[in-house]
Amino acid sequence: MKNPVTTLCYIEQNGCYLMLHRIKKKNDLNEHKWVGIGGHAEAGESPEDCLVREALEETGLRLLSYRFRGLVTFVSDEWGTEYMCLYTADAFEGSLTDCEEGVLEWVPIDRVGELNLWKGDLIFFRLLRENVPFFSLKLCYEGNRLESWQLNGQEFGDRLPSEEKWKEILDSLGSV
Repeated sequence: MKNPVTTLCYIEQNGCYLMLHRIKKKNDLNEHKWVGIGGHAEAGESPEDCLVREALEETGLRLLSYRFRGLVTFVSDEWGTEYMCLYTADAFEGSLTDCEEGVLEWVPIDRVGELNLWKGDLIFFRLLRENVPFFSLKLCYEGNRLESWQLNGQEFGDRLPSEEKWKEILDSLGSV
């Protein structure tokens, strides 16, 4: 069984995120999805060790500055539970290399929502865009369908919030 601790990172540069279009790996639960870079922690690794290793392996880039943004608990009836440490990075060195899992592409941050993403990713992208300092997000899936989600322990059902509801959510986060 794989370690349930994973990392996911969105490297930022010039108003873009480095996104990975998962089109190369066989039997991939993320097949045809756009995701950040990252993967499962190996024995003895901290989330930061995993983040730095995965960034170098998948992109050829050595991260110089990164920030732990939130903990995302993924619950799935098909692939179990993962505890994903979500990061953003804004400084690196090196040159992009080919990735065995897909194609790397710089995507304008304001266009990321147009990509083929997991529905729950739209929630944490909004939290990142709003610069929420740290959050705990739980995403529960049945197959590819988001069945429910929780933010900092508060249940929100299966729907994405309206703009009015987002304002309420973000206001409440400011008072926690």
